Amino acid sequence: MNESGEKLQKVLAQAGFGSRRLMEEWIAAGRVSVNGEPATLGMRVVEGDLVKAERRTIRVGARDHAVRVLLYHKPEGEIVSRDDPEKRASVFDKLPKLRGQKWVAVGRLDFNTSGLLIFTTSGELANCLMHPRFEVEREYAVRVQGTMTETQMDQALRQGVELEDGPVKFEKLEDQGGEGFNHWYRVMLKEGRNRVVRRTFDALGLPVSRLMRVRFGIVNLPPRLKRGMCAELGEAEVAQILDWAGMVADPDELQQAPSAPDHADRVRTAKTGHRPASVARTAGSARRTGGKSKTGIKR
Repeated sequence: MNESGEKLQKVLAQAGFGSRRLMEEWIAAGRVSVNGEPATLGMRVVEGDLVKAERRTIRVGARDHAVRVLLYHKPEGEIVSRDDPEKRASVFDKLPKLRGQKWVAVGRLDFNTSGLLIFTTSGELANCLMHPRFEVEREYAVRVQGTMTETQMDQALRQGVELEDGPVKFEKLEDQGGEGFNHWYRVMLKEGRNRVVRRTFDALGLPVSRLMRVRFGIVNLPPRLKRGMCAELGEAEVAQILDWAGMVADPDELQQAPSAPDHADRVRTAKTGHRPASVARTAGSARRTGGKSKTGIKR
């Protein structure tokens, strides 16, 4: 067996096909070929090899399959899907075009929800960030019709609000004030169930009139990133996210950092000081245990 090159499942995952485990299942099921021959488990590929899976063909090469991460400020009125029977506007319509790779959305936002969306070309990274066992923090700004009572706030934070698919509790709930009938809150939770924020407030008798995601894990929505606009992270920022996710950052797999004026605004700590985050070597384990890394990145 050829011991040089990269494992086939790793190359496929980085190209956005899915997690390494899923790619192993595809290989075992005969859904992948290399240079026209059926792939086998444990196979390694080298630069120049032609890999075909699911009607897509990629040519192995570090520069063509670098791990890339994109931030997008989703406006209301766009769907997070490539296939929509109603032919509504899709977030994928506005993303940079790729050759040999595809953008994978890290989670979703509802049609009427705005805010931070993360895209990556690495299926493995996307799987790490979305898997429930990692409990990645999601923070939202929520405008509701009405005002929460102290009893409702206590229920949402400590007792839990019962939904049809199980109870939910917010990790953080802050009153942001408001005028008239509308009131703003800042909430944080560690799960991504479908419409969980809207359904929680609905269960409390407080319909949501506006919802925006402002943070996902260590990534904040950059204040200068306008609605409908996207910004690609640089090499150092991608390395930091890979490290936070518990993945080894291979220099050959990172995209050269683009120059942009809001470079320091994209990846920050979750603290109120909003200072730019440095690379946290222990961030992956900190996120899993709910503690802090040595650099102070809060999980």
